[in-house]
Parts: sequence; structure tokens; C-alpha cells
Amino acid sequence: MFRPQVILKPTNLAFLALFAAAWVLGLLGLYQRLVFGHQLASYGSYAVWGLWVASYIYFVGLSAGAFLVSSLFYVFKVKALERIGRLSLFVALTTLIMAVLVIWFDIGHMERVSFFFLRPNFTSMMNNMIWMYNAYFLVLLAELILVMGTWPSWGSRLVTILGTIGVPLAVMFHGGVGALFAVVGARPYWYTSIVPILFLAGALLSGSALLTFIVAFLSPNKDGEHKSIVTYLGRLVLALALIYLLLEWSEISVPLWSTWAGSYGGHVESLRLALFGPYWWVFWIVHIGIGMIVPIAVLFFKRDSVKAIGLSSLIIALTFMTTRLNIVIPGLVVAELAGLEAAYFDKRLQFSYVPSFSEWLLVLFVVDVGILLFLLGTRLLPITSSRKLWGERKQ
Repeated sequence: MFRPQVILKPTNLAFLALFAAAWVLGLLGLYQRLVFGHQLASYGSYAVWGLWVASYIYFVGLSAGAFLVSSLFYVFKVKALERIGRLSLFVALTTLIMAVLVIWFDIGHMERVSFFFLRPNFTSMMNNMIWMYNAYFLVLLAELILVMGTWPSWGSRLVTILGTIGVPLAVMFHGGVGALFAVVGARPYWYTSIVPILFLAGALLSGSALLTFIVAFLSPNKDGEHKSIVTYLGRLVLALALIYLLLEWSEISVPLWSTWAGSYGGHVESLRLALFGPYWWVFWIVHIGIGMIVPIAVLFFKRDSVKAIGLSSLIIALTFMTTRLNIVIPGLVVAELAGLEAAYFDKRLQFSYVPSFSEWLLVLFVVDVGILLFLLGTRLLPITSSRKLWGERKQ
């Protein structure tokens, strides 16, 4: 039985102290956002998106990935994952709330989010994505409520139906996030057909990696079934990591080949900035080295070690944030027109961006909210119960 609430024990003073400090800093970030708006953010008229948008993509990917893992059991009946079905759904719901929260803070006028519902424009990719989010949220919430209760046999069929509906929704809404970037013709770095596929593959990898870490380390019941679940998830994460690297190589190698052929453009300049610019280490050291090569090697050579699988999966999940930063920022800090950066001079008219301390604090607040929701949910709700659900009737 998975009982992650064990980390709430008062004896774990180090965790409680760290969590309390994180809340103090996170609330400071929330205060700064509500009082000063976007004044303390580092982006401007050229680089209009930054850390908050990258965090939104990251959290959405975690949600879609965790949900699709749950669908392996509820839709495709993979018995090896039966024990973590509810946990997968709850992780998907929690990270979805985090994604919606951080992108809501990114909106200049937060109250205008209601316009998507009061005055919808269905020719807008962003508008359609918002409606898709709501459909996905409702399906996810309904499915989670059903699997936490005890229902007659029709409940199992309804969960399968909801899961079947949710699979294309999860694929479409995160692929839609990629499409939101890919349809921006003015940004050649994003304007490629492989971007939505990369987003989806990244969601599967990061979401399954996060779930694997949670299952590996936050379960006190270290029986044989627990180890078999973790090793199964470890093999899944390893396969997804290799697939993602293949797709990433395809996305990078083709435009780089054009540079050797003497062709240059906005796509190539943004890519060269990500790979060889001032923050080259974010891609090569943090993402490729620490975030991919090391975990892949551990997952391959230590595939029977629960701790090794859990730690490697955590590293993949955490460092995957760098891929989101390397999507958002390089696409914005290259001028669309040669010489544009020298046309006017102002602190808000610069093709450079480094997240401010205030931006990091607000992301920390969103992470605090997510951790708190997860801890409360796993403590107060039957998220981790292993009792049979279907075919039972209430007494």
C-alpha cells in the first residue's frame, strides 16, 4: 500500500523546516506579483515570455504524462500498473492545477481569463486550448472521483470510457501547447512540424519519471510487488528517454546540417544560441549530461535497484525544465529583423532575458501549492488504497 503521507510525520523536522522556508519565500513571490504586477519580471517588449511560460509548459507536460501512464491500466488494462492507477490520476490533477496557476499569474490582467468563456474566438489556437483544458480537467476529476469510491460494476466501464476520452484529450491539449508555438510563423525556431511531437514525447518522459520517483521513494511498503512496479516504470522511463533523444537529435541535426551547407536563418541562430551561446551548459551539461546520459546509464545498468531507478527518474523529471527554457527563450531573443536590437534603446527593448529573483519566487510558490495539495490528498483521500473497487456494492 502506498502511503506518501509518511513524510508529514513531525519527526521529520528537516523536511518541515525546508517546506516552511519555501512557503515564506513563495508567499513573498506571490505578494510581489499581486502588488507590482510584471514590473519585477525581466522580460520586455521583445522577449515577451519567460520563466513562467516555460514552467507552465513543464507542469502541463507532467500532468499529461502522468495521466497517460494511468491510462495504461484504466484503458489498456496493463495489470502491472493497477496499484498506482489512482496515484497517477492524482499526480496528473495536481500538476495540472500547478500549470493553470502559473500561466494565470503570467497574464497581465488576470481577470481577463474570463474572456475565453464569455467572448470565445474559436479561430484562436490559445482559445481552443483553454476549452480543451477544461474538458481534460473535468474528465480527469470525474475519473479520479470514480476510482476512489466503491461502485457497482458499471463504475469500471465508466472509468474506462472516461479514460478513453481522456487519452486523446491529453494528447491534443499538450500537443496543442506545442502547436501554439509551432504555428507562430514569425518565430522560425518554433515554426516546425516536429515541435508538437517533441512536446508530447517530453510530457510522457517527464510525467512518467516524476511518477516513478514518487512510487519508488514515498512508499513504505517495500514488498515484491512494489519492486516489480518500480522496475516496470524504470523500463518505461528508459524507453521514453531514448525515444526523446532520437526526436531531439532529429530536431537539432537537420537545421545544423543547413549551416554546414551555408544556409542561415532565424531557426539556426536560435538553435546555435541554445547549443553554443552563453548558456550552452544548460543544454549540454544539465540536460544532456546530468539529465539524460547519467540517468539512462543508471536505468540500464541498475535496472533492478529501486533506489537507483527512483533517483534517476527524479533527475530526469527535475532537469527536464531546462528543455522548456531552451524552447521559450532562444526563440524570442533573436531579432526578427537584422539590426532591430540597435534601432531603439530602452531597458525593455533588449534581446536578452535572465529570469529575475521575483520570477523564481513565484514559481516556488506554485511548487509549494502543488506539494501541499499532494501531501493533503494522499493523507486525506483514498489515493493510495489498494482495496478492490469494482463489483462491490455499498453495504
